[in-house]
Amino acid sequence: MSLSYLAKTLAIEEAPSLPQKRCHCSPINVLMAGKYFLAEQKSRDRSRSRTSRIGLPRVSGRYRHFVFALIFVICITVLRCPAAELKKDTVVAFDAYVKATETRMADELHPGGSYLYPDRLDSESRRSIYDQLRRGDIFVSRLTTTSEGHRMPIPRAMVHHWVGVAFIPEIDLTEAVRVAQDYGHRTEVYKPDVIASKLLWHEGNDYRIFLRLFQKKFTTVVLNSEYEIHWAEMDSQHAYSRAYSTKIAEAKDPNNPDGPEFPVGNDHGYLWRLYSYWRFEQKDGGVYMQCEFISLTRDIPFGFGWLIRPLVTSIPKQSLTRALMQTRAEIIREHSARK
Repeated sequence: MSLSYLAKTLAIEEAPSLPQKRCHCSPINVLMAGKYFLAEQKSRDRSRSRTSRIGLPRVSGRYRHFVFALIFVICITVLRCPAAELKKDTVVAFDAYVKATETRMADELHPGGSYLYPDRLDSESRRSIYDQLRRGDIFVSRLTTTSEGHRMPIPRAMVHHWVGVAFIPEIDLTEAVRVAQDYGHRTEVYKPDVIASKLLWHEGNDYRIFLRLFQKKFTTVVLNSEYEIHWAEMDSQHAYSRAYSTKIAEAKDPNNPDGPEFPVGNDHGYLWRLYSYWRFEQKDGGVYMQCEFISLTRDIPFGFGWLIRPLVTSIPKQSLTRALMQTRAEIIREHSARK
């Protein structure tokens, strides 16, 4: 799936190595982030809406110069932040979050369960979302797993947990799953975010794949990643998969992705874990396709929360929406080619 939001959320200057486990926040990158922030505000003002699709606080025109000046002041102070290192307690907390989430999922993967996200909602919301999907829209929502009603903190890191659903009319389940399992051609489907893909191993319902992820926004990032994937069928109308990242390594030189890599878990922290859960259901004259993902990244550098946190809630939504659109387009293209 598309992962462009991961590189966008952390404006960290590229470096050939990580000496003394420190990094420098690039003034140019921060100014670009500020420019993006203010552009979103301008777009928001034009809409004159009291709510925003990206959740950014309103900044009136008279304060924009102040905001940009503040960003500049931050830049010239050359803020420093610790280089990201994945700690054991972070992994333990993330694993607990995943375990709690998968407990909920297990209850959904049986006859009568809430197989798709809209099925978990009240009747009015459920009907509205399904109508939206059948019109061709993509539905995306941010999720949070709790334990006994309380949030599950992840020390020194952020969990990104989202779900998205799309509808593909006049397609059967077999066609949709066939495209979803074509792991050797992810480059064509998800470009430019995936620049290389390879099926490493396959036996029955189990796969192991390689994906090289690329992002160029505030900085250029290349991640060499591997995943283990398992597929299952609940019945003839339902199929689902679970994918766990087993290795995510950042290339030291994005221009030489086959060259040296930073040690896994001791890098810039753009992406440490990525778990994705796909579901397909045949009904209403087509196939509903759902993707839920949980990813782990470093926390926001100190002093940038006010600027970056709103983007963290908006960019994953845009990224997941694009991934679902790309997958749907490929399924439709394959269906048309087989006619």
